[in-house]
Amino acid sequence: MLDRRDPRAVQRRIVRVLAITQVAGGIGIGAAVSVGALLALDLSGSAAWSGIASTCTTLGAAAAAVPLARLAVGRGRRLALSTGWLVAAAGASLAVLAAVVRSFPLLIVGLALLGVGNASNLQARFAATDLAEPGARARSLGLVVWATTVGAVAGPNLTRPGAVLAGAVGVPALSGPLLVTAVAAVGAAVVLAVALRPDPLLTARAASAATPAGIPTPDRRGAMALIKASPPAVAGLAGLVTGHAVMVAVMSLTPVHLHAGGASLTVIGLTISLHIAGMYGLSPVAGWLADSHGRRTGLWTGYALLATATLLTAGAGHSPVVVTLGLIVLGLGWSFTTIAASAQITDAVAEPDRPRVQGTADLCMSLSGAVGGAVAGIIVSLAGYHGLSLVATLAVFPAAAILARARAEGVAA
Repeated sequence: MLDRRDPRAVQRRIVRVLAITQVAGGIGIGAAVSVGALLALDLSGSAAWSGIASTCTTLGAAAAAVPLARLAVGRGRRLALSTGWLVAAAGASLAVLAAVVRSFPLLIVGLALLGVGNASNLQARFAATDLAEPGARARSLGLVVWATTVGAVAGPNLTRPGAVLAGAVGVPALSGPLLVTAVAAVGAAVVLAVALRPDPLLTARAASAATPAGIPTPDRRGAMALIKASPPAVAGLAGLVTGHAVMVAVMSLTPVHLHAGGASLTVIGLTISLHIAGMYGLSPVAGWLADSHGRRTGLWTGYALLATATLLTAGAGHSPVVVTLGLIVLGLGWSFTTIAASAQITDAVAEPDRPRVQGTADLCMSLSGAVGGAVAGIIVSLAGYHGLSLVATLAVFPAAAILARARAEGVAA
């Protein structure tokens, strides 16, 4: 049934509810990020395997992206997003169990399921665009991403309190933050299930059905074919893939690098907190830039920030100050790139095709992060953190070339 309330009021409510869940979800993700690599190192005994933590969570997000998008198409965003967070809670619980029984394979399974929460976190940004005006999509998207800041910054700083909690319940110290993750994920699922009403995607569909033209017929081509047919969508996908791969690769090995240099868990947690603050803190600005000055401007800004960040970390050595500065700029680069690219992909396809194209884009984004996390451990074992940062710098150039080519061809990318 068509919701006859003021569309702007409905959109504001949708954004508020999504923002609340991003706070809870952000706490869970941030808490897990700070200890995932260290727990993998502890259970595997090898630095080369430490990058598997980010790889597993990003693979979990990749595997869930398209199924969650299909669930959203059939049953709405509310069920899809809340289901993702419940699976994440189960994954966090399994990861705690893995630490207790010291099972590296079980940790891999738990982290993969935990990654489904990342898929819900990512798809929430698209839910914010379902009812948004075209000229305000990036800002709505940016506001929801920004809400993650509170939880995501607090999450890594729960490393020490998490260790205290772990001691109180009798589990290993490194698994303490994962207990917080499980509770936060359940909280996000409950808020979505109860409060995300009306469902934004179903409401948008009902509004289209009420127009004289009715709901546009979905394109029968596959989602990837739709992306390939649209140069703006290709440029947007390149931005999502590049920004996420570079960010995950460098970020995932930073805790191990700082730990090897003698940094305490508190310092490591603060570094990751500030990095996540960079990822989310200025996202409304990134959204404003993409709406007011074009998606291309947002992407160029993101690429410049990513390259600057990786050059900083390449020359940082074991200096916590310089590494932290590089991680902050890295987060900003991810934010500007992801928001502009996400809005561009949404703009590039027709309404009935958006959810599946968005799901496929998130699949590619998460897979790129999985590859980045996996390769990062290997590169660090061969060339060190410095070498990893230089490789990450070079990775920005292909996406920039795609964007430049689109402009040279006169495409409004």
